Order: sequence, then structure tokens, then C-alpha cells
Amino acid sequence: MRTSRRGAVDPFIVMDVMEAARQAEADGRHIIHMEVGQPGTAAPEGARKALTDAMAEDAMGYTVALGLPALRARIAQLYGEWYNVDLDPARVIVTPGSSGAFLLAFSALFDAGERVAIGAPGYPSYRQILKALSLQSLDVQTAPENRLQPVPDDLRALDFEGLMVASPANPTGTMLDSAAMGQLIDLCREKEAAFISDEIYHGIEYEAKAVTALELTDECYVINSFSKYFSMTGWRVGWMVVPEDHVRKIERLAQNMFICASHASQVAALAAMDCHEELEANMAVYRANRALMAEGLPKAGFTQFAPPDGAFYFYVDVSAFAQDSRAFARELLDEAGVAATPGLDFDPVRGHQTLRFSYARSTADIEEGLARLKKFMAARGFV
Repeated sequence: MRTSRRGAVDPFIVMDVMEAARQAEADGRHIIHMEVGQPGTAAPEGARKALTDAMAEDAMGYTVALGLPALRARIAQLYGEWYNVDLDPARVIVTPGSSGAFLLAFSALFDAGERVAIGAPGYPSYRQILKALSLQSLDVQTAPENRLQPVPDDLRALDFEGLMVASPANPTGTMLDSAAMGQLIDLCREKEAAFISDEIYHGIEYEAKAVTALELTDECYVINSFSKYFSMTGWRVGWMVVPEDHVRKIERLAQNMFICASHASQVAALAAMDCHEELEANMAVYRANRALMAEGLPKAGFTQFAPPDGAFYFYVDVSAFAQDSRAFARELLDEAGVAATPGLDFDPVRGHQTLRFSYARSTADIEEGLARLKKFMAARGFV
């Protein structure tokens, strides 16, 4: 049977690594998971209880396409609490994870063949979703001196209809401050290009609070999710904030693409937003793990990285001892029992020389993973 060129997307390599790690565990090995970008904790207890209670009383049928009004109002409230932004709940759209938001945003903003600039390294699914929608991704090679975030000089000479940024970023964990984000917003305004801000790691920050694009402009799309800070990856519920005059277009798309986000997940998400104590306990683990990684990776020979401002990743240059990150990651899995993600997922040009290590799991796992990495590297004479 015939297939489309649009469907010929690249695999999400981290999922292949997860499958290889799963197979190794099925064979009886103990694997330290530093590949997967998800919390090692369950959804907050209050979220799970709220859903249990609701299921006893509610059939959990369709919600309206834009999401439960109470959840949209609570998300708008969050912007006041976290950023002192007065946000109209009418501009909030609840989505089936951030992935659903990307589909809606790209469909609403761009026509087939148009170009969307994305920083490299960057989240690989941006590129693949754009291709599946007959759009062009324009990879922008970012510089280490800019902490692998795009700057206007990287973009000024390029032609594009949209710019996607992420702060904190996957895979680097680096952030854009207000001035840096403002310069990118100004450049998009000059070019009459759409500005999309991926903010799914907000809440997981360390020395400084992440900046939302909504502090600087209403003429943007902001995408967020309950997956990371709220520890709800498998629940597949996220949200998007759009300009007021875009809401109806997004609503029509959402009605036809998804009908609605999962009712059950929306109920749990609403309750999760008030589980402050449990969520901050998760943050204490991330802070401890980040400190362990910053100290332990150099001891294991991994010295080239930008310390992350947020999220739960270290993106490491391994060019001193490997030129094939995929093969090197396989060696780490097979010989050290540590799963890591090859940089090729995030940067097709330079990713053969990089690895991403996640520290989202328990502190005990991070300690064991670092010990295994050090032993592996010492056996090869790298430390």
C-alpha cells in the first residue's frame, strides 16, 4: 500500500534506547535509567485521590474542546502566582499533552511549506511533527558561548515564518533570561514571524526563575505540560496560551483533531496544581541530583557541558573519546548498565559527539549511575 513522504519521520532515538534498556532488564540485568526525560515519581497523591473520588460520581465523558473551565481558570491563576501575569482564562487551551499543543499550534500558525526555526540541539519531535505537517524545520546551530540557546545573530539572515524556543531547554537545561527572550521576540516582530515558547520545564529551576514569554508579549504561543514539574508524563495533559483572537481557530482544530483532552487526566491535573508540598519534595531530589551530577560527571571524565539552569539534564560533549554517540551509548548500556541518550536525537549535525544524561530518577540511582560511569571510563583510560 502507498505511503506519504510526510510520514517518513525519523525515530525518536530515546524511545529506542528505552526499549533496549527494557530488554536488558527482561534479561535480568539492573539498568540505571539516565536516558528518559520523565520524573521517577508518580502523579501527586492528591491528584490520584481526586480522580478516584471523581470516578465514583462522574461518567468521565467528553469535556468541551478547550478543556474543563475550572482547570483553565486554575492554569490562568498559576501565571499570577509564578510570574505576576494577569492572564484571561479564555486564552488557555487544555491539550493532550504538549505534543497535542504542538500539533495545534503548527496547524494554526503555518501553511504547508513554511519554515519554522528551531535551535539545535533541541527537542527532536519539533522537527518530526513539522515534517509530518508538510512544514520545514530550519535547524539553527547554537553556540556554546550562548549556552546552546539561539540569539538574534544566529537568525537575522535567515528566512522563516516562525521561531520555536525552549527555556529551560531539552536537552541542555539552559534558560533564556528576560533580555535574551525579548530580543528574540523583537526579531520575530521585525520579520512578521510567529513566536512559540515551549515552557514545559517551568517549575524545575534552580538559581533563577524561568521567564515566560507572556511577561513580555501577548503576541505569542506558550506551550506547557503537566508532565514534568507536576510529574504526570503518562497522563498526557498539557496546555497552551494563545492570543485572544486565535482561540476560536484553535478550538475548531481541537474539536476535530482530539475532541478534548482526557477528562480523567484533567481532573487529576486540577488537583495536582495544589499539591505544593509533594511537588517541592520532588524539587529537593532534583536539586540534590543536579549537585551530584555536576560533581560526579567530571570525575568520570565528562567535563564539557553547560551547567543546567533548569529541567533535569546534562548535555555532555564526548568528542574527546567518541565520534559515534549512538555506538557509545550502546557500550554504556551493554557494559556499564547505564542508559543514556545519544545527542543525534537533538542535533543531526553535531549530535554524534554528545550525550544527554537525565537525573530525574532517585538520588540512589544517580549515585549508582555515576559510580558505574566512572568505572567504565577508568577501564578505558579516560580518567
